[in-house]
Amino acid sequence: MGVVVISGGTNGMGRALALGRAERGDRVLVLGRSRERGEALAGGSIAFLPVDLSSVAQTRQVVEHILTEYEVVDALALFANAVAPRRIVTVEGLERTFALYYLSRYLLSFGLRPALDRAAAPVVVNVAGVGVTRGKVHWADPQLASGYSAVAAQLQAGRANDLLGVGFAQRSGSRARYVLYHPGFTRSGDRTPLPLVFRGLLAVAAAVAARPVVDAVAPVHRFLDAPPAAPVTAVDRKKSLPLSFPTLDPQDAERLMDLTEKLLN
Repeated sequence: MGVVVISGGTNGMGRALALGRAERGDRVLVLGRSRERGEALAGGSIAFLPVDLSSVAQTRQVVEHILTEYEVVDALALFANAVAPRRIVTVEGLERTFALYYLSRYLLSFGLRPALDRAAAPVVVNVAGVGVTRGKVHWADPQLASGYSAVAAQLQAGRANDLLGVGFAQRSGSRARYVLYHPGFTRSGDRTPLPLVFRGLLAVAAAVAARPVVDAVAPVHRFLDAPPAAPVTAVDRKKSLPLSFPTLDPQDAERLMDLTEKLLN
């Protein structure tokens, strides 16, 4: 029995993982914005904490709450993401996709280190798009003030998460193993922000080609049950990637950690 924290755990793969870990006897803390979905999920060994993870201030408050309430965190699973067809700027002046999909994962990973390091075999699983080579971190304009598109924002945050795994291993000093996992196209996620026509096309594509959620989340259970020995592991669907993979460059990871610290300060 352990403690598992899941960001973006009120629907899709995050919800499936929460239910599966509770069935295995773990205590589960789900973080999410939808109070309705979260409270419907909560009960028994599943607790829900409402939070807008696109807010740096709220994410930091949640980190402090977890460190106060849970002496040990055995696993952190990161799912929170949402597609934004148009550029949205948070009250803190950050592009929302970058803040939600990347910065919240940075803050939770580094912030929960004290509780993770008290666990016997701590692990962080970052569910994003490792293995994809499209997209890049826009070093001169990470907030995409110029030339925003939903695809560019998603790809940038995905590449940033690739580098986060490497950067965490290089800088955190943590005992936690960091797993970057790309589940591939999955019948998961909230499509309500998308235009109706696009939602319909995705629904048709998902019915034909997407992996069922239970299949996509199965490897996450394995990572939690038996964390890898290496500090960083990258898995694209069923394929293990070498750390020499282009999106995992250690110098780029150092550069991103510096940029992130500057943004957050």
